[in-house]
Amino acid sequence: MNTHYHAGFWRRFGAAILDGLIIGIPLAIISLIIFGKGDTLFTNIVSFLYSLLIPIVWNGYTIGKKICGIKIKRLDGMPIGIGTMLLRQLVGGLIYGFTFGIALIVSAFMVGLREDKRAIHDFIAGTVVVHDGEE
Repeated sequence: MNTHYHAGFWRRFGAAILDGLIIGIPLAIISLIIFGKGDTLFTNIVSFLYSLLIPIVWNGYTIGKKICGIKIKRLDGMPIGIGTMLLRQLVGGLIYGFTFGIALIVSAFMVGLREDKRAIHDFIAGTVVVHDGEE
């Protein structure tokens, strides 16, 4: 796989910000209406399900990734499935949480400095984030 097409830190960060705004704001409003507060278990569950399921049904994209022209791919070329995304989101997220965010900071440096632009959760799941059109 040509590393020229691997998405770097700023593009991935921008996609994450866009996803947070596009999904987070409506969820906070819905949560506020339903529960009387903007940050609830409901918003966390729906956000997690969004990041877990949308790339599966939308060929590696989330809304933010689509806008930024990047997508998640498996290294072996197979389609992204629930197992891949559970490893990427759940196991990766647990590692980031258990290390109190230190692994997240390490991942950010990995994406910024490594030639293949892969973070810890990419290694766990066997994925890479690439620019559109990279096959």
